[in-house]
Amino acid sequence: MRYSIRSGCVMSWVITLAQVPYQVTISVRFKNDDHSVCNSIIKYSEKLLTCVSPMVCTLILWYFSLIQLYRRHHITTSYIRTKIFMGGIRYIVAGRFIDGSGAAVCQNIFLAVKDTIITAIGPVADLPSQDQTAIDDFSHCTILPALVDCSVSLSRSPSVDAKVRLALAEADLAQKAALCERHIYYCHSYGVLGVAASDELTDLGPYAQKGQAQKSIVDIRTSGRLCRSRQDCAGDHSVGGDFLKIGYSGNIDDEAALSVRLSPDDLRRLLQHKGEKKAVVVANGRQQIEDALVAGCDAIEQGYGIGEDNLQKMVENDVLWIPSVLRAKNALDAAGSGGDVCCRFSQRYIAPGQSLPGAEAFWKKVLAEQLTQLRLARQLGVVTAVGTGAGSVGILHGESMVEEMKLFIKAGYSLEETIRCASENGAGFFGMEKLGRLAVGRQATFLVTRGTVQQLPRKLSYLEAIYVDGSPSGTYNKNPIKAPLLTE
Repeated sequence: MRYSIRSGCVMSWVITLAQVPYQVTISVRFKNDDHSVCNSIIKYSEKLLTCVSPMVCTLILWYFSLIQLYRRHHITTSYIRTKIFMGGIRYIVAGRFIDGSGAAVCQNIFLAVKDTIITAIGPVADLPSQDQTAIDDFSHCTILPALVDCSVSLSRSPSVDAKVRLALAEADLAQKAALCERHIYYCHSYGVLGVAASDELTDLGPYAQKGQAQKSIVDIRTSGRLCRSRQDCAGDHSVGGDFLKIGYSGNIDDEAALSVRLSPDDLRRLLQHKGEKKAVVVANGRQQIEDALVAGCDAIEQGYGIGEDNLQKMVENDVLWIPSVLRAKNALDAAGSGGDVCCRFSQRYIAPGQSLPGAEAFWKKVLAEQLTQLRLARQLGVVTAVGTGAGSVGILHGESMVEEMKLFIKAGYSLEETIRCASENGAGFFGMEKLGRLAVGRQATFLVTRGTVQQLPRKLSYLEAIYVDGSPSGTYNKNPIKAPLLTE
C-alpha cells in the first residue's frame, strides 16, 4: 500500500494487490490537520489489508469500513473519490478533444490509458461496455495537451517595482530557490507543464540538477548562462544546460534592444562548437536575424523586424520561431496607462505612473508589425512556438501563456494551430518526451477545461483538472481549501 499525507490537503492511498488486475485509488480531503487521526486510519487500513482475501468484494468492504472509521472520528470530508480500473485501464471521456497536432476538434471521444500511456482513442460509441468499469466523465469538458512555455526565467520576478527586482537579484540561494518553486507552482496551476528557462544554473538551485528537475511538477529545460558578450560565452558550453541560448540582440522591450553585443564571427564560432545542443538566438532587426540564420541557429526568439526573406530561410532550414509577441503587447499596455504596478490577476498595469511621450504610438506600431510577420510566417509554413518571456517586467508566470495564445489567434492562427504551437512544437524542440500531442503510444498528460471550445484559450485560466501520466495531478486543486500565501 502506498499513501501520502499533506497537512490540510489530500491524503490518498493506492492499493495494488498482487496477481489481481484491480487497482483502487481513494483520495480524501480533510478540513483539519489532525495527524493522529490520519495515522490511526493508516494503521487500521494496513491491518485490514493484511487480513483480507484479494477480491473486489473485500476491497469494497474495506472501503466502507474506512468510511465508518471517518464517522467515528468525526472527520469532515469535502470529497471522497473512488475509481476501480478493470485490467489496470482507465477510461476517460471528453465532450471535445484537441490532440495538439493541429487537427480539427473532435466531439465525444474516449481515451484508454494503461501504465501512464494512451492505448486507444476513439468515439464514445466504441467505448467498451463493462459494468464494473469506472469512467472519468468529462463529457461537459474539453481535453487538450499540457502547455509548454519556450521562454521563461524562473528566478526573476515579473514585478514592475524596481526595488522588488533589485532585492530579489541580491537574494541568497535559498530565497532564489523559493522564488523558483513559487513560479513553478504558478506555471503548473495554469497547465504549463514544460518550460525552457534561461536562468543561471546557480539561481535555479536544485532545479538545475538533472535528478531534481525530473522530480519537479513541471518539466524544466535549462540553457544556463545567457550569452550576451564574449566574456559571457567564454568557457565550455558542453557543461551544464540542456540547450544554448545566445543574446545576439537585447530584448525588444529593453532600451538597448537593437544593440549587437556579439560580432557575426563570434556568433558563428559559438554555433560551430555547440555540439549536439539546440541553439536559440535572441535576435531583433532584419540584419541580426539574418546573421543568426547564416551562422546556423536552430531557433530565433523574438525576431522583431524579421522580414519575408528571413522567414523563407527559416522554412528552408527548418528553424523554429518563438515570436514572444506579448513583450510588445505588455510594453504597449504600460505605455498607454503609464502604469507602475501590475496586478497578479490582470495583465494590465493598474496604478498611475509617468508615461513617455510617443511610447504608445511606437509600441502600437511594433505590435502591429509583429502580428503581421506572424501571420506571414503561418502562410509560409514557418514552425512557430509559444514563448512568453515570463519573468520579464509585467509578464507573469503561467497565466501569460493564455495572453500569448490570444495573440497567435489574432495573427490568424486557428485555435487548433495555436494549441499545437503552445504544446507539440515546443515539446518536440526541447525534447520533452512526456509532453506534446495526444496520440496512441504517447504519455497521458493533458489538461481538462470546462465549457466549450469557443471559450478557449480563456478557460485555460481556470482548469477543471490536470492529468499527469494518466492520473489526476496531486498538486493541482481547482478549489483549494487553504490557498498558500504566495507573494512576490
